[in-house]
Amino acid sequence: MNGYVFFQFLGGDNIISWVVWIIFFMVFFLFYPKLMTTQIVWKIEKVAKDLERMTENSKGFLEKEISKTSNKRVRASINRFYEFFLITPIDLDPYGVVKKFDRVIRDEREKFGYFVKQLAPQMHAEKRASIEMGIAAGITLNQISKIVRHYVELIKQTKSMQIAMILQMQLPLIERLAKSMYKGSQALSRGQPIGDSIGPMVVAHLIGTKEARDIGDEIVMAKIKLYGRNVTVLKAKGPGGRIGYPGKAVQRIIKNNKITRLITIDAAAKLEGEKTGSVAEGVGVAMGGPGVERSYIEDITVTNNIPLDSIIVKMSQEEAITPMRKAIKDSIPEVREALKRSLETTKRNDNIMILGVGNTSGIGNSSKDLKKVEKWVESYERKLKEKKKKK
Repeated sequence: MNGYVFFQFLGGDNIISWVVWIIFFMVFFLFYPKLMTTQIVWKIEKVAKDLERMTENSKGFLEKEISKTSNKRVRASINRFYEFFLITPIDLDPYGVVKKFDRVIRDEREKFGYFVKQLAPQMHAEKRASIEMGIAAGITLNQISKIVRHYVELIKQTKSMQIAMILQMQLPLIERLAKSMYKGSQALSRGQPIGDSIGPMVVAHLIGTKEARDIGDEIVMAKIKLYGRNVTVLKAKGPGGRIGYPGKAVQRIIKNNKITRLITIDAAAKLEGEKTGSVAEGVGVAMGGPGVERSYIEDITVTNNIPLDSIIVKMSQEEAITPMRKAIKDSIPEVREALKRSLETTKRNDNIMILGVGNTSGIGNSSKDLKKVEKWVESYERKLKEKKKKK
């Protein structure tokens, strides 16, 4: 019965209806791929324009952070520097490649420092450090925007549905990354704490009211007593946006002191479904990046037979680069408990080193400055919740 109804719907024995349906299906299969490609290109084009708009906006607020009044010279310099690139060393012969990377990375940071100093010679050094980090995030956003635009134009030229579908499937992740870089560029240039600042923040808590001294390589150090152990704590110099060169600093301290254990604290990417701010313990050097500083630390600890403990605070990649969430800030007591468990494996009066890894944006060199930071994080969390309610 159903087959008969369907047959009647198609026109029964009416040959004209059958011909019309056949023509319709032929046209449909002929033009559907083109229609689908057009629809996908329209969507990707919209995303590309959004990314380009975010890039221009990031240039705008960086210009305002550098110069309070509109300045064509500053804007032109920012436009030019957004095209900055780094060519990684050749690694066909792996011997000595770490030193090559170290040289290139140091040259890159010196270039950033020189650029900002030229634009704002009177600006405070800590503010300049924050602007450098903001520009770095903006350059990444600019690269993402240009790559998406490249594929949009390529799809238009080739009419390739396959390339269009591949890019469309990646768009949600691309947009998430780009938006986090956009927010991160603002937060870093303004010297606000970000998720990746949790390592330096824990160390600042440990330093307390003691005076941390600058030991070079953009690293500060303090010696404290913790659970009956002699502890040397290190972090990047704050509150400007820096990550420092902890590898060389750790090497110098270990050469001049009998360190029995090294503990690193850092932010780490969580899996979807895991709780932001959850703490995990492990072994090894908890440190991201190209691996230069990590290599230096591993070399010196292996040579001196020093055990490596690591404590990580989990967060998404977006949360690591954007303003710090309350759940991340609230993980500090749990991190201290993890530190206590790690120190229990050592003897009283042992010499321990604790390294807070990460960007110290907004985080000072002692606990004196942390009350303001914690209040800011609480305020930021309330604003986010209010925005969600309005949506």
